[in-house]
Amino acid sequence: MLKYVNTGVVFQEIPDEVTLAINISNCPCHCPGCHSHYLWEDIGLPLDTDAIDAFIEKYGTDITCLSFMGGDGDPVAVNQLAQYIHEVHPEFKVAWYSGRLRISSAVNKADFDYIKLGPYIKHLGSLKSPTTNQRLYRQRPDGQFEDITYRFWRQKDLAI
Repeated sequence: MLKYVNTGVVFQEIPDEVTLAINISNCPCHCPGCHSHYLWEDIGLPLDTDAIDAFIEKYGTDITCLSFMGGDGDPVAVNQLAQYIHEVHPEFKVAWYSGRLRISSAVNKADFDYIKLGPYIKHLGSLKSPTTNQRLYRQRPDGQFEDITYRFWRQKDLAI
C-alpha cells in the first residue's frame, strides 16, 4: 500500500504547471545525499483514490497537475492512481518523480503526462544542473516522450 507523508503546492517541479507534489514514503532507492531521508521509512497515511479526491477537493482550483514524488516500492499502485486521475479528473495532468533508471514494464507510461527518471547522484546535481543524470520527460500528443530537462537550466542573459 502506498502511503504519503505530506503534500505541497509547488511551481518548479513541472514546467508550466502548478503542481501538487505528493511525497510518498517507503522509498527503496535510498540515494546517497537524499534530501528527504524521512521518506525512506514506511510512514504516513494511505494514498488511495479517496486521498486523491480529497486533494482535488482541497486544491483543485489552485493546481493543474498532481505529481507522485516517489512510489518506487509499488509502481503498479502509482500507475493505478494515475489512471484514476485521468479517468475521473481528466482536467489535471499527472507526473511521477521516480528514482529508478527505467520505468517498470508493469507500468503504462501513457498514463503519465510527465515522468522524471534517475536516482539523485550528488556530484552530478539535481535537475537544475546541466551535468545531472536525472531526466524529465513530457508526453507529446503523439504519445512519445520528449526530454525537457533543459527547461530547468538557466540561460545566461544575452547581451544586446
